[in-house]
Amino acid sequence: MSLKFPPVRPGSGGARNCPVRDVLDCIGGRWSLLTLVVLSEGTLRFSCLKRAIGDVSQRMLAQTLRVLERDGYVLRTVHPTVPPQVDYRLTALGRSLLEKVEPLILWAGENHQHVRKARNAYTPPPPINAL
Repeated sequence: MSLKFPPVRPGSGGARNCPVRDVLDCIGGRWSLLTLVVLSEGTLRFSCLKRAIGDVSQRMLAQTLRVLERDGYVLRTVHPTVPPQVDYRLTALGRSLLEKVEPLILWAGENHQHVRKARNAYTPPPPINAL
């Protein structure tokens, strides 16, 4: 594998310019990929999206959707009805991202039991006592 990242000196502000850090800051959240995967099924209202994800709180889903919308992965449409109806759908950028992370999602499904087994078998090292 030939992936390389330039080093970032602490305090230099260089981390803001790193594309990997910048993208992962958005999609690396607990609910971001799950939200994108559910939206890959089509346009959904907030309540349907929340129901499909299951264990996300209303506040966390709203926050996740705002970040995904801000970064261009999700389009939010407000319909002029009473009460207002709000729909969410993936943008072309969101669909292109899902194409790239689909192998990761498939890998997670195939290897989840191995990860859980390793996690359960892990014994943390003993603490190091300071002198």
